[in-house]
Amino acid sequence: MKIILKEDVHGLGYKDDVVEVKDGYGRNFLIPTGKAVVATPSALKMLAENQRQRAHKLAQIKAEAEAAAAALEGVALTIGAKTSSTGTIFGSVNSIQIAEALEKLGHNVDRKLIFIKEAIKEVGKYSATIRFHKEVSVEIPFEVVAE
Repeated sequence: MKIILKEDVHGLGYKDDVVEVKDGYGRNFLIPTGKAVVATPSALKMLAENQRQRAHKLAQIKAEAEAAAAALEGVALTIGAKTSSTGTIFGSVNSIQIAEALEKLGHNVDRKLIFIKEAIKEVGKYSATIRFHKEVSVEIPFEVVAE
């Protein structure tokens, strides 16, 4: 089934993308939660018209995303966590701690834009991806140290 995404869905696509999904996923999850609509011919025409009208706004949004990504280039974080004697963290480090560490440095980043590949449960060096826009992302290295 073809659908039009109304918002970004991680692993599937971005807002206003036309994607093919399984019928059950579309009918039972994406459409009822308001994340997508069925891609009918009239909906596709409306999408094309809306995209044409928003073209200059999208360019401005992308420019703002590129500026935010450029501001984060070269930033390295150190996150303190309570650890056991073996170096294992009590709990885990997640996007909330990374967003708070960035805020302390003066960069206001929404935690929903931060993606970490694996669960961080030990002291060491890792990296996180911040996706500001579907075409603009930046890799932030960070180190988890014992408090």
